[in-house]
Amino acid sequence: MSSYNIALNFEDGVTRFIECKAGEKVLDAAFRARINLPMDCSDGVCGTCKCRAESGSYDLGDDYIDDALSEDEKHGGLVLTCQMVPHSDCVIAVPTSSTACKTAHGRFSATVSKVEPHHDAAIVLELDMDAGAPEFLPGQYVNIDVPGSGQHRSYSFSSAPGEAKVSFLIKKIPGGVMSTWLEAAQPGQKLDLHGPLGSFYLRDVRRPLLFLAGGTGLAPFLSMLEVLARAGSQQKVHLIYGVTRDLDLVQVGAIDAFVARLPNFSYATVVAEEASRHPRKGWVTQHIPADALNDGDVDVYLCGPPPMVDAVRKHFDDNGVKPNSFHYEKFTPNAAPGVSSKAA
Repeated sequence: MSSYNIALNFEDGVTRFIECKAGEKVLDAAFRARINLPMDCSDGVCGTCKCRAESGSYDLGDDYIDDALSEDEKHGGLVLTCQMVPHSDCVIAVPTSSTACKTAHGRFSATVSKVEPHHDAAIVLELDMDAGAPEFLPGQYVNIDVPGSGQHRSYSFSSAPGEAKVSFLIKKIPGGVMSTWLEAAQPGQKLDLHGPLGSFYLRDVRRPLLFLAGGTGLAPFLSMLEVLARAGSQQKVHLIYGVTRDLDLVQVGAIDAFVARLPNFSYATVVAEEASRHPRKGWVTQHIPADALNDGDVDVYLCGPPPMVDAVRKHFDDNGVKPNSFHYEKFTPNAAPGVSSKAA
């Protein structure tokens, strides 16, 4: 391979992808792409370019001093981008904003290919990207401009990276700006997208995974599961998908299809409504099996409305659950989007 794809994830949630040639240092590749990563010396002396490598393989060489990067920092995944030479695709967390590095999120245009309602609960929106497959990390989201409104709404990709056709699972909000537009949307209409965004994405898979989804918070997990299936992952993965009503259980068939494709994947659905006849009722926190927590040696990913996220965090705290890592994202219908919240 003559080059590698490097995702730079900034602290304001903006992600930019750069191409790093074989043998090239990340800092040089970023400057070539007109992204000014932090630096002072570029010689491994000052430590200003220190970032965290979240996935991928690389070499740091030995042309830097301990004051710039200690052994403990190195073993903790910290890197100097002025010394880092990738040997694979990598994800790097940059501890500053994208604007400080004189960059911004990308802009894309797309064409509506399908609008599929799921009762009164959700809508699956499929788009054909006009310029081919967009780059994003599984779990990330984009802002979609709502035509004629002057507003945008934010949605996680439910499709995997690298596809020219992308999909989103959108909560149906009566009177909502996007929901109202989608009621009359037809294939062939154009949409503008901005992104990718978000620090909620699948990291290197080195231990069992526990996915907790609430409502249309299922979307990023469909993207993650597709990536895991394509990679032939053998790691244990358990998904718990919680909703309010029976009608809110959407795309269960898509989840079920992963059972055949991922040998160690299992899932459970949970309905909160008392009147439901669903076999598992109540809240997600009531249906987390002990073995899914693997005595804490587990990476937990959680996406749902704020009350669910807060309830899971409290449940973990109250019960002394301390997973190896815990990544979560809240989404709030009709709220201004931020790094860790999305509007519906």
